[in-house]
Amino acid sequence: MVEKTIWLSYDLDPFKGDFNGLYKFLDSVDAKECGSCLAVFKMKFESEDAVINKLKELIRSSVNLNDDDRIYIIYRSGNRVKGKFLFGRRKTNPPWKGYYSEVVVEDEG
Repeated sequence: MVEKTIWLSYDLDPFKGDFNGLYKFLDSVDAKECGSCLAVFKMKFESEDAVINKLKELIRSSVNLNDDDRIYIIYRSGNRVKGKFLFGRRKTNPPWKGYYSEVVVEDEG
């Protein structure tokens, strides 16, 4: 058995998302709140390779997910930190796209 610390980020539909199911899951693993839509918890797994499949199974059995719902986890695997969408995927255009514009200053000398 290996114990892992898991950070879980969730992005559920604000009107149709199954927050009750997700919160029931997070409560069952004694998760700690880490800000808006982020939680952390420790869990034991049979092996390093079982982390993804076991979490998907547990969440799928607890939460009714919609097509647009997203759940992302971050955890340490050996010396590396890994991140993976358990459900959903990365948005093509993040909400901050276009906010930064590089200012070019010309030298008048």
